[in-house]
Amino acid sequence: MPDQAPEALTLAPEALVEEGLGRFRPGGGFFRPESRPSRDLGVLLLRSLTASAERRVLDLMAGCGVRSLRYGLEGGATAVWANDADPERLLLLQRNLAALPAAVTVRHSAHQAHRLLADCLLRQERFELVDLDAFGCPTALVPLALEVLAFDGVLYLASTDGRSPTGHDRPAAIRSLGAAARAHPASWELALRLQIGVVARAAWALGRGIQPLFSFSEGRTFRTAIRLRRRPAQREEQQLGLLAHCHGCGEQWSQSLLQLRRWPACACAGGTLAVSGPLWLGPLQDLPLLESMAAAEVAVVAAGGPASLGLAGGRLLRALGRDAGEPARCWSSAEVGRRLGGGPPRLEALLAALHQDGWSAGPSGVMAGSFRSDAPWPRILELAACAAVSPPAPR
Repeated sequence: MPDQAPEALTLAPEALVEEGLGRFRPGGGFFRPESRPSRDLGVLLLRSLTASAERRVLDLMAGCGVRSLRYGLEGGATAVWANDADPERLLLLQRNLAALPAAVTVRHSAHQAHRLLADCLLRQERFELVDLDAFGCPTALVPLALEVLAFDGVLYLASTDGRSPTGHDRPAAIRSLGAAARAHPASWELALRLQIGVVARAAWALGRGIQPLFSFSEGRTFRTAIRLRRRPAQREEQQLGLLAHCHGCGEQWSQSLLQLRRWPACACAGGTLAVSGPLWLGPLQDLPLLESMAAAEVAVVAAGGPASLGLAGGRLLRALGRDAGEPARCWSSAEVGRRLGGGPPRLEALLAALHQDGWSAGPSGVMAGSFRSDAPWPRILELAACAAVSPPAPR
């Protein structure tokens, strides 16, 4: 199915929908066509899990079953368990997943997610991929979801709670995330870092480690794919910390919880620091993995196979593949323009100026029009002002 704007597409419950290799009916199951990029990346992610001969998938909140269907048809899943708490969707799941080949072991159920996870834990049943596409905040399910992951398995986690982790409901952030969330110019990234921080703390409590593989958002849903390691990497705990933003001048600082100290003196007079955390300060994307996912898709298509990436999914994968997500200090070009008293600077020119000045800098893969750098904020503004008056480079 071609990529379409959400408002341009209305699906009847019995309409036959095509996505990737899957053909299914949305029925009464929850299905958003505009979320296809997340499903595309999930398929490519499952293909990349080559450490085990088995690729067992637990789709905890399956809706109409489109993710389970595509995992079985395109991702190389050896077993798929599609679960949805609404028993009225069970027949729909069975019908939509009937197209899976006999080589794929298929199960359907209509259990509450926490009950199913607890049951799998008691039976010591493990999965290479747990897809937790939650409504609201999934924090309460994270510890159990990690418990049923095989070593080096991946938790593909989604949250639709946008107010708490972006600083719009601070009491709710304390309740659901155990963290402070304050208004920040890179609010989507802040939400993702808070979400990864929750997973990190839960994994460490089990004696395990984590590795974020990719993280993204369109402003409505916040998605992270995180690999569970047998043990934490050396100094992995260094990546959990606090992120501060000065509402007065725009400067940002970060510091690890392992090395807490007083915040540096702000250059502006009367600036107020908004501190968020604990959250993940480390990388958001595993660039070699993203590169291998893209290369595998190219190889499949070159061999005459079907493409799993739609147009939007391809754009997303390319954007994430250009930004590891470090350092955690991230600004929008619009904020730079506002503080300089004009329009946003040309991002390419600003990044080039920062590189020439000896600083790391790059575009954000999470929020278009944003960038990250280790340069002091006053220096960023100086270089942005120079870039704004410099003529564009000849093409």
